[in-house]
Amino acid sequence: MRWSDFYLFTTREDPADAEVVSHRLMVRSGMLRKLAAGIYTYQPLGWRSMRKLMEIVRRELEVAGCVELSMPAVQPAELWQESGRWQKYGKELLRFEDRHQRGFCFGPTHEEVITDLVRRDVSSYRQLPLSLFQIQTKFRDEIRPRFGLMRGREFLMKDAYSFHADGDSLDEAYRALHDAYVRIFEACELDYIVVEADSGTIGGSSSHEFMVLADTGEDAVLFCKGSGYAANVEKATTRLAPPPPLPALEEPEAVDTPDAGSIGAVTKLLGVEPAQTVKTLVYESDKGFFAVAIRGDRTINEIKLKNVTDSLWIQLAEAPEVERLTGAALGYAGPCGLPDEVQLLVDESAAALQSFVCGANRTEVHLRGVQWQRDVGRSRTVDVLLAEPGDPCPRSGQALEGCRGIEVGHIFKLGTVYSSAMGCTFADENGQEQPMEMGCYGLGIGRTVAAAIEQNHDDDGISWPLPLAPFTVLLAALNPKDEAVVRTAEELYEQLRRAGHDVLYDDRDERPGVKFKDADLIGIPVRVVVGARSLEAGGVEFSLRSDREKRIVAVDELLAEVGAVVGGSSRV
Repeated sequence: MRWSDFYLFTTREDPADAEVVSHRLMVRSGMLRKLAAGIYTYQPLGWRSMRKLMEIVRRELEVAGCVELSMPAVQPAELWQESGRWQKYGKELLRFEDRHQRGFCFGPTHEEVITDLVRRDVSSYRQLPLSLFQIQTKFRDEIRPRFGLMRGREFLMKDAYSFHADGDSLDEAYRALHDAYVRIFEACELDYIVVEADSGTIGGSSSHEFMVLADTGEDAVLFCKGSGYAANVEKATTRLAPPPPLPALEEPEAVDTPDAGSIGAVTKLLGVEPAQTVKTLVYESDKGFFAVAIRGDRTINEIKLKNVTDSLWIQLAEAPEVERLTGAALGYAGPCGLPDEVQLLVDESAAALQSFVCGANRTEVHLRGVQWQRDVGRSRTVDVLLAEPGDPCPRSGQALEGCRGIEVGHIFKLGTVYSSAMGCTFADENGQEQPMEMGCYGLGIGRTVAAAIEQNHDDDGISWPLPLAPFTVLLAALNPKDEAVVRTAEELYEQLRRAGHDVLYDDRDERPGVKFKDADLIGIPVRVVVGARSLEAGGVEFSLRSDREKRIVAVDELLAEVGAVVGGSSRV
């Protein structure tokens, strides 16, 4: 492709709303153009990278036994009401009505649509298992779209769904799709990690995220090299060692603690460690009120809390509500003597304490020497602790390490969440109707391309991994008015194209400095520069974007040099 014929306009200015490298470089390199908040036009350069990723995705999913289809982006409200997600999904679901006042949404995902399709066509165990996928535009009305394609409202996603007669078959498909994702991200030459994850609004029994590692990643990940354990912090677990026990008392001792509404103030006043205390926080949710007791030195993971309470929403109760329920100001709530309308949840970290200090449900008073079985009534032990780097790995006991990642893929075992709700059943070998076991497998196309840039860039621009580069070879003629330069560049352009290479030929009448700046910015892996000096030196200038070490290569040897780096055909 000749640059003069291509729709490519670079800019030296950073977009005002760019917060991460990929957003900044995708706009500056002419890959994206913002239309509205979180909504972008994929310009030709960006679309070429998207297409290359989609080719890899299609290839590996077909190897895994998936069949491609295309479903409507606009979905009727009745399906979402049938599954129970019309309200549960929240304000991210873009709802609207047609001219007949019938409710619809712009699909953020397609579990309801695919379940409706399969329940109409599949009726027997003999027709199972099956796996279907699509690559399609989605819309999620993010409250604060940011980071370009990382958290946009409209985005391109591959979503796949599998249907099965039993859990063993689902497990087999889950492993096959897991392995397909591994091959996809390895084919893209990305540094990634697979982690246990929360299933969120999709639901299901278990899920895994595929994270591209990057310092700018939104997600925090904990992992253990020794055991191979890895999890998103929303899901991560640990097994804390208990602190030294406090002296046992025959009954709790009330202690005045003026101006000690924080753990730091209490521990200083009473001479105990934060780990020897229990803090109790009161939450309000659609399921009522919860008091959550956790070790004083730790933090509550509200994603876990929402899941264990099966709540649609959950938030800290306001100060007046806390005082009404506990009889005390904020900072003095405790697990003893709570009213019946408040359900007490005790985190495992606190439940392991034999004797502890906690709020007395009286303003400026704490209790010392409290014991769970003796002094606290009904409660439920749960894991709602936010794990942190340095905590023991739940498998090996070694210290967990932390890193940041960008979620680019997420796979779920849905089980019968949707099939039971929507009557997607089959007749088993005995003729009995059973709900189908389902799996769901998502991969962000735009997010993966953006993540590749987050992982592969320098101060001057993008440095594409070869498989995702919009072009693999940049050929530049430094002086379009020099006949020898133009003749050599034109001949090389035709030779490279005939050899199957994906070439962007910079034939513009621009200064060499402009061409070099643009070349660094758009980051095409292989660069060939034809200039009067290089021809005098016996050839053309050859370099790689990854190291930019320049050397002169004879014209008749150039194809072999490019082939050694690129391999066979690299054309989109």
